[in-house]
Amino acid sequence: MSAKKPAANAPKTVVADDPDDRKGQLKSIGGSQSDHWNNTLANQAVQALWVKNSSAEERDKQLSATVAALMGIAPKDELEGMMAAQLIAAHNAAMECYRRAMIGEQTFEGRRENLAQANKLSRTYATLLEALNRHRGKGQQKVTVEHVHVHSGGQAVVGVVEPAGGGDRAKPEDQPHAKQIAHAPQPALRRPDAEREPVPVASDGERPLPAARRPVAGRAEG
Repeated sequence: MSAKKPAANAPKTVVADDPDDRKGQLKSIGGSQSDHWNNTLANQAVQALWVKNSSAEERDKQLSATVAALMGIAPKDELEGMMAAQLIAAHNAAMECYRRAMIGEQTFEGRRENLAQANKLSRTYATLLEALNRHRGKGQQKVTVEHVHVHSGGQAVVGVVEPAGGGDRAKPEDQPHAKQIAHAPQPALRRPDAEREPVPVASDGERPLPAARRPVAGRAEG
């Protein structure tokens, strides 16, 4: 008696946390601890290649190069893995459109369409790259100013501050866009000082010299 075959529409069990899968041996390719995901992502990337006119040897090189590119981008999680695969796909598609635009035996409309598609793909590539860098925390700088003390007569300066004098120093356009805080000192205001040396006051017998700190004998009587 033969065993019954499962129905085609029978429910299937999906194991999302299989210990045998979550070894992360291929994490450098897809950024996931799940090697099923990493394999799936690698297959999606290589299947987006244009290999119709490639020989078997060239196709093997293209597949190996695609996996090497994923490892070079080094995704750290699943999101970065997806963006890495789409970066490679957008690049390959753009280059194929550029190649077709260079074929001489085509109409002007065909050349224009291929260049237009290549342009869209290049912009998509740039957007993906910006998103990847933003996800990784690149391309943005944050300055937090908690306490700024400005004394009487002083002035707080917020911006790129360059040192005075000559010498080799980076140009303003080469400086990072982070803001710096500097204190521009001004002459201190004079304030009463209880311990200041007293200045003698003129009297009948003596008078002070201008800006002097000791008395001088006055004129003789007679």
